Amino acid sequence: MNRISRMLSAMFTIALLFLFTVNASAQKISLKDLTVEYLVNPFSIDNPKPRFSWKIISTAKNTKQNNYEIRLGTSPKIDKVLWKTAVNNNQSVLIAYDGPQLSSKTKYYWQVRVKDNHGNVSAWSPVQFFQTGLKPEDWSAKWIAVEGKDTSLASPLFRKEFNLKKEVKSAMAYITAKGLYEASINGGRVSDAYFAPGWTSYKDHIQYQVYDVKQSLKKGANVIGVSLGDGWYKGRIGFSNQKQFYGDTRALLMQLEVEYTDGSKETIVTDNSWKTGYGPILTSNIYDGETYDARLELSGWNNIGFKENTNWKPVQELAMGPEKLIGMSGPPVTKHEEFKALKIFKTPLGETVVDFGQNLVGWVMLKAKGAAGTKITISHAEVLTKEGNFYTTNLRSAKQQNNYILKDGTEQVFEPHFSFQGFRYVKIDGYPGELKLENLTAVAVYSDMKTTGKFSTSNPLLNQLQHNISWGQKGNFVDVPTDCPQRDERLGWTGDAQAFASTAAYNMDVSGFFTKWLKDVSADQLPNGSVPFVIPNVLNQNDAGSAGWADVATIVPWDMYVSYGDKGILETQYESMKKWVNYISSVAKNNLWNTGFHFGDWLFYRPNDDNDGRAAVTDKYMIAQTFYAHSTQLLINAAKVLGKTDDVTKYNALLEQIKTAYIKENMTPSGKLISNTQTAYVLALQFDMLPENLRAQAAQRLVDNVRDYGNHLTTGFLGTPYLCHVLSRFGHEDVAYDLLLQESYPSWLYPVKMGATTIWERWDGIKQDGSFQTADMNSFNHYAYGAIGDWMYKNIAGINPVSAQPGYKNILIAPRPGRKLTNASAELETVYGTVKSSWTITGGVFKLDVTVPANASATVVLPKADKKEEIGSGSYHFECKY
Repeated sequence: MNRISRMLSAMFTIALLFLFTVNASAQKISLKDLTVEYLVNPFSIDNPKPRFSWKIISTAKNTKQNNYEIRLGTSPKIDKVLWKTAVNNNQSVLIAYDGPQLSSKTKYYWQVRVKDNHGNVSAWSPVQFFQTGLKPEDWSAKWIAVEGKDTSLASPLFRKEFNLKKEVKSAMAYITAKGLYEASINGGRVSDAYFAPGWTSYKDHIQYQVYDVKQSLKKGANVIGVSLGDGWYKGRIGFSNQKQFYGDTRALLMQLEVEYTDGSKETIVTDNSWKTGYGPILTSNIYDGETYDARLELSGWNNIGFKENTNWKPVQELAMGPEKLIGMSGPPVTKHEEFKALKIFKTPLGETVVDFGQNLVGWVMLKAKGAAGTKITISHAEVLTKEGNFYTTNLRSAKQQNNYILKDGTEQVFEPHFSFQGFRYVKIDGYPGELKLENLTAVAVYSDMKTTGKFSTSNPLLNQLQHNISWGQKGNFVDVPTDCPQRDERLGWTGDAQAFASTAAYNMDVSGFFTKWLKDVSADQLPNGSVPFVIPNVLNQNDAGSAGWADVATIVPWDMYVSYGDKGILETQYESMKKWVNYISSVAKNNLWNTGFHFGDWLFYRPNDDNDGRAAVTDKYMIAQTFYAHSTQLLINAAKVLGKTDDVTKYNALLEQIKTAYIKENMTPSGKLISNTQTAYVLALQFDMLPENLRAQAAQRLVDNVRDYGNHLTTGFLGTPYLCHVLSRFGHEDVAYDLLLQESYPSWLYPVKMGATTIWERWDGIKQDGSFQTADMNSFNHYAYGAIGDWMYKNIAGINPVSAQPGYKNILIAPRPGRKLTNASAELETVYGTVKSSWTITGGVFKLDVTVPANASATVVLPKADKKEEIGSGSYHFECKY
């Protein structure tokens, strides 16, 4: 190379370096979605070391955080820094506060900035805040209730007028109730939440809520008004018509703390100066609905100037109980989608029925105008009979009815306050005049969880299945994960929750939802370590300890750790996890869990006239042994994460004994299991119960069984979540797809073909001839079988968390297309940002587009390819022959 060429080459290199430097310095990063304990600017943080999280936005590929700085103070400007930390690592999720001890009921302000591996430094984030909760000694309010026995079915009203002498700088209201409450200040609701304070293990702890009410107050006269409902606390709950399970008296506790602009403070509390009366809510019950008599409305009762008559009585103060008062940690229940009425029609029996087109949970807002005393009854149902009549037999004793009694001839709008219904159809009786579509609006009500997942394919039936899974979750995640939302049950069944937890974490942000509920799992766990069938537990104390149900104590904490990277949830739940495994050990004989009651593979395939042994019955103790192993393995996993090396050693030894006992009890020397069912092989393979050299033959036996049933599943609640996972793991992707795409009963798509808009409790809730399954247990909104959603996200779309780097810090993108699918697309909003995986197959070429969020990485595995590609953040395109 001559001198001129070398000079030109050098100049070109310098130019490239210059451009790279300019481009690199032009790359900017910023921060979004700042949270404390998963919450945005929360008001009731009880954790003494609250945890901060944020997401990084960057236009540069392969962006990772190199270090972060957090500063915290007690003023919005953070001009006086109480705590500051600068750390060189890439952690941006759930970073614990490590400064001076925080004071109770105090607002703290914080912000963060980060530096990435490209040398970019973000600006300081917008200032965020959190407020610490109350200590027991901070409560000066008293519990108040109606005088004497609380025997009225009507909802009591409580009010208190007070005078603020100065200009208000800030005002925080702390409220809870025994029962449910709706609170207002000067006539306006303090919140858009419903069913507060939520359902918890009330005998152990009751949540309180905190509201910033400065804008509702004014200098001079003000008034607080609160109405109470029975709710889960006092109302009918459980199977045996039990009432007053937690207590016989509805009560209110409220503390309003006001700070004036001059720095002085004043506190208004519930005490014997309050007055109570009754209004238009005559009855209100979770199962039965609400009766509201508009003629009894007390205009202005919760506003200034209302004249209390002799019907308003003094309240009585109640002593503080043993239950703890804790800050709210989960999302509130709020209104969401609205559905217009699609059609109004007469059934063959002459009923006036309205169809909203979607099985949902919430209520109907009804407009009506008529003579005073006119009673309108709204009944709710999920389905119609094959003749087209309104069907409510499957509700059992739940009335699921709202009654509205009109006042004068003005138009009124009715919706319930302390009850919710599960329905697609409503029957209207007593409506004055012509009922029109615009008179009715259905409102979906569920816990305020952000939608995080999207999933679609080239198959419309699969898309409807995903829709049904999502709506099954919405309808049953109403403060606790219920089994069903319509009949006289609506309980937090643990088996359903553990089966569906990982699917739930794809569809919505359930971090706070399950964090809150797991507190109840710990609280209601029996002293011997056994876990009840339902949480909160409203059944008998002995209704506990069933395999696959009680294992919720280990399964859900681990699933939440994998999905959100929350080591704290393992720390909090570890003793509960350990107590459960130790309980099984205490009742096991020779390392075999062959005692006690078990639900088994609930609602497995059972033909009506089983003359040739086709019912897919799996031995219950055989199932129990596999879950004994699974919970032990999850306990070992948690112990490794938490550095509990002694427990790792101890429970590894136990696990070997459990598996040895399983093989001796349940398997022939050739590898055949004593229960030759799909569920038996699925659980044995999913939980690694078999020696390596016998797993492939067991998987083949599973395949043979599926083929023998004509490519139909026969699994129930415990086998179904793992069925397709096991087939994929052992190289039988084609069989997994055959099951998923099967359209005839029993299958996931059979209900879809029958018009379902949610997941059914039974594979054949509506039989092929249009008749119904057993009426006393036939919910049409029951999410357990929706657990297939986990496989759809992981295998069809290929978005997988990696437990070694949980919370999608590292992501496995490994789509596995099958059968006639030509495209699939999914995205997931993780704690680091949005992950996307979208593929198409055209002309024998598989094309994949992937997006990885900043501060995360991914491993991409193309279908039918051995090669793995490691990528950082950014968007990528891949192609291969297919």
